This record gives sequence, structure tokens and C-alpha cells, in this order.
Amino acid sequence: MSDALDRRDFLKTIGALAAAAVAGAGAPAFAAGQPERKYKKALKYSMVGIKAPLVEQFQILKEIGYDGIDMDKPADHAEVHQAQKESGLIVHGVVDYVHWKQPLSHPDPAVREAGVEGLKTALRDSKAYGGTTVLLVVGVVNKDISYADAYKRTQEEIRKVLPLAAELQIKIAFENVWNMFLLSPLEFARYIDDFESPWVGAYFDIGNVVNYGWPEQWIRTLGKRIVKLDIKEYSRKLRDEKGPYAGFAAELGDGDVEWPVVLKALDEIGFTGWGTAEVKGGDRDRLLEVSQRMDRVLALR
Repeated sequence: MSDALDRRDFLKTIGALAAAAVAGAGAPAFAAGQPERKYKKALKYSMVGIKAPLVEQFQILKEIGYDGIDMDKPADHAEVHQAQKESGLIVHGVVDYVHWKQPLSHPDPAVREAGVEGLKTALRDSKAYGGTTVLLVVGVVNKDISYADAYKRTQEEIRKVLPLAAELQIKIAFENVWNMFLLSPLEFARYIDDFESPWVGAYFDIGNVVNYGWPEQWIRTLGKRIVKLDIKEYSRKLRDEKGPYAGFAAELGDGDVEWPVVLKALDEIGFTGWGTAEVKGGDRDRLLEVSQRMDRVLALR
């Protein structure tokens, strides 16, 4: 494809996003003639409140519009394989199961060792499912764990696992969370670059940034380091009225994420791939609503 054609497509995208913004916040930023976005739509397994065997759960998720799922709790490998085969739903990755309980920043070497083993298990599970990533919260900072110690310890522990990640060809994708660590996009980018490894990157959570920043700014700074996205909303109004965590109660499209602006930033860095909902789940009807809201904010319909 020529550079000229790339520029024309880029200008079309900007024009469509601008038109959507003028039309109103509830309007999808998608227009006739705009190249279809290549976002694949998923959700976290813990969101699934459908009371049915795994294969039926996967079939329902596929029917209501999801392309895949991110497994955030252990499951039987054979059962997952069968569910994928019969439904067509893709397990695109795994969330590290122990990163909050055994953080890699912990002062106790035994706790860090358990965290490393948990990360290895998640990598092997992702490989077994046919996934491509493991989402990792790299560590926490608190009164007893200094920022400097967290930086040093977590990098040392993650480096121990990089040979396995390379062997399995599974990327370790660091999520930006409220862990009092890696608090700016510049620092987050540097932290990733310090490893000098293709097997680490960012699992960028859009909603997690809104309390203290703007997702589009983080996206432009992180650029190609972004491997996958968590799709989440946040309301500063609810935060101010009810407390910081209340901001996450806003439904997708009803908070302070400026989705057309975010999509524009994603276009600028050339992002395509998985966007995974991490919101309140529930039964089939609730998950259908989330699917439809994802379509609107990601301009998939």
C-alpha cells in the first residue's frame, strides 16, 4: 500500500471521528466508507455469570457478539479446548492468577518466588489455550514497599521468566492499575524498554487512567508497546460524589472517556487487536448489553 493511500485513509478516519463527535457523545464514531476497525472484542472470564457448562457459556458468548475471552481464573485445559472447538470463541490470553497475592515487589523472597511460579503457570496455561499473552500487574508500592525497591525487585523477577516467555512465544503484558507504581506514561514506557525484550509490553487499561490523566496521552506515549487493551469506563462525577472506586460504576459510553479521541490515538499508533471488557458482568442479557456498548464505543457497528 502506498504512503499516499495510507494518508488518505488516515484523513478519512479523522473526518469520521470528528463527525461523530459533532453528532453527540452517544453516536458511534463510524461512518460509511471508513475502513472497518480491526478490533477483536473479548471479555474477562470472571464476568461470565451464565449458569451452564463451559461449552455452552462459550457458545452463548459467541452468539452475542464476542470474538474471544481472557481467562482470569484456572480452568481444565481439555474442557477449554473442547469449548473453543465447539463454539469458535478464542481464548486470546490469561490473566496472572496470583499477582495481587504474591506481588513481585514483595520484600519476602519466598513471596516473590511464589509470584514467579504463578507467572510461569499462567504462561503455560496461555500457551495451552492457544493464547498470546499473560496480563501481569508487575507489583505494588505501599508503606512497606518503596518505589525504588519495587522497580528493582520486579525487574529482577520478571527477567527470570523471560526465557520461558520466549520459549513459549507468549508476551508478558503489564497492566496499568491503581498500585501506586508506574504512575506516568513516560515511566511506564521506560520500564518496558529497560527489558530490551520483545516478550514484554503493555496491556493498556483505558478506564484506569481517567482518575489522574487522559488515556489518549498514554496511548500516544506508549505507542507500539501496547499489546492489548482493557475496555473500561470511568466517571469523575461519580468519583467526586461517592469516592474514587465509584467512578468505575459508569457504563461504557456514559463516563469521561472520550472514545472518539481515544480511537483516534489508537489509529495514530496503528493499533489493531484485542479489546477486552473488564466491567460488571452477569447473565446473558447483561453480557449482551456490554457487547453492544463495546460496539458503540469502539465504533464496531
